Amino acid sequence: MEIFDRPLYSNRIKPFIDKGIIKVLTGQRRIGKSYILLQLMEDIRKEDKNANIIYINKEFEEFSKIKNDLDLFDYLKDKLLPLKKNYLFIDEIQDIANFENVLRSLLAEDKCDIFCTGSNAKMLSSELSTFLAGRYIEFRIHSLSYLEFLSFHKLENNDDSLRKYLTYGGLPYLSRLPLNNEISFEYLRNVYSTIILKDVVGRENIRNVDFLETLVDYVADNVGNIFSANNIHKFLKSQRTEMSVNAIINYLRALNNAYIINKTQRIDVRGLKKFEVGDKYYFEDLGLRNCKHTLNFNNDIGKLMENAVYQHLIILGYQVYVGKLDNLEIDFIGVKDNEKIYIQVCYMVADEATKEREFGNLLKIENSYPKYVISMDSFLSGTNYKGIKQFHLREFLSKELL
Repeated sequence: MEIFDRPLYSNRIKPFIDKGIIKVLTGQRRIGKSYILLQLMEDIRKEDKNANIIYINKEFEEFSKIKNDLDLFDYLKDKLLPLKKNYLFIDEIQDIANFENVLRSLLAEDKCDIFCTGSNAKMLSSELSTFLAGRYIEFRIHSLSYLEFLSFHKLENNDDSLRKYLTYGGLPYLSRLPLNNEISFEYLRNVYSTIILKDVVGRENIRNVDFLETLVDYVADNVGNIFSANNIHKFLKSQRTEMSVNAIINYLRALNNAYIINKTQRIDVRGLKKFEVGDKYYFEDLGLRNCKHTLNFNNDIGKLMENAVYQHLIILGYQVYVGKLDNLEIDFIGVKDNEKIYIQVCYMVADEATKEREFGNLLKIENSYPKYVISMDSFLSGTNYKGIKQFHLREFLSKELL
């Protein structure tokens, strides 16, 4: 089996190998966490040919009998070898009830170096923070970046490849399939159904599955729009559908916990004060957004672009917010290492009114942090307007550093 290295993540994790801290890889199901584990195992074997590596993947039938902490203890009792370095890898650990008891015991006895993955933020955060606070480090794994997408699919960096990325997204397994609507979207719909059933409905005890599907469609149609549970409640009421505001909030949280969507808060540009009302939601993977939502590429291009820019920022490790400056909106504020960047996204800077809106909003921010306008204007890419850099989306997504 061919394993594609994803150094963006493996290089972050490697410094913590053999350091007495649990490595937890989190992210949406089918995002490639398992392959990163396999890559780490391969790296460990290269360093130590005698390393004892124990791998448990809860999606494999052979491990179906490991249902709780007692089963896991029993499985491991003969697998941990006293005269070797032991490494324990557990894939989809949230499917083992009370798993934290085993991890805490193994860590306390220094019996092995531990790596695990999980696909539900609620379960992982509650169990890990409660029972293993300060003894684990989390690495969020994301859908393929644009450059990873090109590498996995062996594509040239051109406009056609960008269109494919915006259409089919970055789930790694797609590199084994033809990139066409019939085959790719069939696979993506199956992945979507698995996530909804296992990580949302099953894990969060969702009762109204029909409404959950309606909510996903609503979010897909409103990518990049500021809305709240109250907005959705009013919309549903106009459609003669009743659902309480609290229920809507809980369903959105459940989708966020399964990493299908990412919530982005609004903050004041001047003081980074967070606003309690009005958020934006972006999909973790554009392919999953598009397989559920009837895709009209020309009509949806603005939403796809904005989602892609958001995704690129979080892949690069930025905390991302929506900015508010008086009555103006800044599409994105990225914060990393006490530094900030400001970004506006638009399809084309076609006229002076658009130029004034996109560049003008950024020019009103009175600091010297980098500011960018991202568009589809190829002939303007790399130009500078009053200190603000403009990039074509493809060039921006090709940047490994900002």
